[in-house]
Amino acid sequence: MSAPILQRALPFTPWADPALSRLPGMRPVEGSWIVVDDAYAAQMAERARLIAARPQAVRQVLPEAGPALEELREIVLRDLPEGFAREGAGMRCPDGRVVALEGDPLDVVGALIQEDVLILLPAGAEHRLVAGLLCFPASWTLAEKMGRPLTAIHRPVPVYDSDLAPRVQRLFDRAQPGRPLWRANALAYADPALHQPRREADPRQDAAPRYLRSERQTVLRLPQSDAVLFAVHTYVVPFDRLTPAQREGCPGL
Repeated sequence: MSAPILQRALPFTPWADPALSRLPGMRPVEGSWIVVDDAYAAQMAERARLIAARPQAVRQVLPEAGPALEELREIVLRDLPEGFAREGAGMRCPDGRVVALEGDPLDVVGALIQEDVLILLPAGAEHRLVAGLLCFPASWTLAEKMGRPLTAIHRPVPVYDSDLAPRVQRLFDRAQPGRPLWRANALAYADPALHQPRREADPRQDAAPRYLRSERQTVLRLPQSDAVLFAVHTYVVPFDRLTPAQREGCPGL
């Protein structure tokens, strides 16, 4: 069994931050919405392994997503933080890899940044999932959600009720180009594996949790295609690496 891919620390405490703890709980992003942390090299290697081993499970694209994905590539290249350097027709990444920038835009984005990326397009009164690279799911599957609107995507989530659903939809409707917003959740897990798909009908595991899994979720409008990007940066931290202040009220403790 390979060693778990873990971060040394969790850089935020969503359960103790009033702005993040009230759903949907969004904050403006300060700096780049793309995060590079100490798990970058290991997470990128795991993503490459998963794409090779389970391509249909982790990557899906509907035909109408093409323009949005091309635009996403350009925005990612524009917003890359320090640690990336252009080398001819490629980009040198913080782990030393050089990624070719031509070719399929979703593959390029997935080879550059840690974030899983989901693309949603307006469809009537809601937004609909039309493309995704989801290598690190927290108990859901891309196949079951592809093509669905937001309410159907969140149907198994107990807190996604008639009060929260319209607030989330308003958030997507009002998302602005160049002004990304972020939130974070907090989930207690027994297994530190990054790739944890679970179908809606499958039971949840009841083993005693040992890890805090937190997703930094970013929402950003793509102005040319009018798509909304939902990007997910996954942190997995053992409970014993949390600070004393973070342990106060931490889910699972």
